[in-house]
Amino acid sequence: MFTNRQLFLQHLGQTSVAPMMLEIVRAEGIYMYGPDGKQYIDLISGVSVSNTGHCHPKVVEAVKKQVGLYMHLMVYGEFIQSPQVKYAERLAEILPPALNSCYFVNSGSEAVEGALKLAKRFTGKSRIISFKNSYHGSTHGALSIQGSELYRNAFRPLLPDVFQISFNDEKSLDAIDNHTACVIVEPVQGEAGIIFPENDFLIKIRNKCDSTGALLIFDEIQTGFGRLGYMFAIDRFGVVPDILLLAKALGGGMPLGAFISSADIMSALATNPSLGHITTFGGHPVCCAAGLASLNVIIDEKLAGRCNSKSDLFRKELIHPLISEVRGEGLLLAVQLIDSSYIPYIIANAPGFGLVLDYFLFCDNAFRIAPPLIIGEEEIVMACNLLKKLLNDAGNNIKKK
Repeated sequence: MFTNRQLFLQHLGQTSVAPMMLEIVRAEGIYMYGPDGKQYIDLISGVSVSNTGHCHPKVVEAVKKQVGLYMHLMVYGEFIQSPQVKYAERLAEILPPALNSCYFVNSGSEAVEGALKLAKRFTGKSRIISFKNSYHGSTHGALSIQGSELYRNAFRPLLPDVFQISFNDEKSLDAIDNHTACVIVEPVQGEAGIIFPENDFLIKIRNKCDSTGALLIFDEIQTGFGRLGYMFAIDRFGVVPDILLLAKALGGGMPLGAFISSADIMSALATNPSLGHITTFGGHPVCCAAGLASLNVIIDEKLAGRCNSKSDLFRKELIHPLISEVRGEGLLLAVQLIDSSYIPYIIANAPGFGLVLDYFLFCDNAFRIAPPLIIGEEEIVMACNLLKKLLNDAGNNIKKK
């Protein structure tokens, strides 16, 4: 009789030679539970997915209700499905007026792919500008604009006419010219280790796009739905893109992505040719029902605004000789250590201390803290105490080596 651990390695495609191998049998709120009943505090929310926590009762209720009505009916865009319509309407209510047309897909990478096609189709141009140390997904087009050669090089040739420039470097914006179809940017660079724009950098990108006719794409897949202490980075920085990308928390724990634009721009995908972008399962009715329920929880419980005091509490509690900086806003934080050699040990041993932590792809001296927005003050203090014990353990063991 094979164990789940053995079957996991035997039958599931692996993403690395050393997966975490943490088995979870249920999850609720900010907690995950193993087969032996061990409790883990989720400090990463499935990488900014579970903003309202695991199995929020209102989200579960919405899922059960929709499953009882219907699931998949037809490829996206052909039938009027109430969950899609209601969710798109709710998003339009809380977004700037120019972002009023939503195209639902299945994931963040798919949202990126759709947005790139839309920008090229609408402008009639092909050049794409992205940023070094950016992360936009692993599908072929998304990988082409990703900001790390380490992950890109093995899969060349990639999408042509893509140029990468430096985040927070005003001079590099000269690369945006009349041949540019779009500029895609994370308002806050996530996998780079939570890097915020400086000196009105996003405003300067917006102005450069306006002057050249390029479309501005904001990748808010990680920052959306309250993570920064605002519903969206759009609200935090006061810059409205031409196309907005959402996923992760968009589905309330279910797989869902979207690219959102104006009706005028979005209409470019409907003609010459029609079916310019197609998805079978995009905007799945159960996923849309879950996402709408989760969004309403975030709004009704004012979870976005309450992130700021919780962020302050993390900073207050996370004082330790190994910590050199806690960087970020809201509940999107990077805990930077004095030496990158501690990071692998801390990530690998976190479950032993009842914690779930995660790396950044492009920042090797910090780890991520991005818990569900519902986390309470007592839970923050408890998590930080466990984290400091883990840091003590790391310091002792790495010194011994």
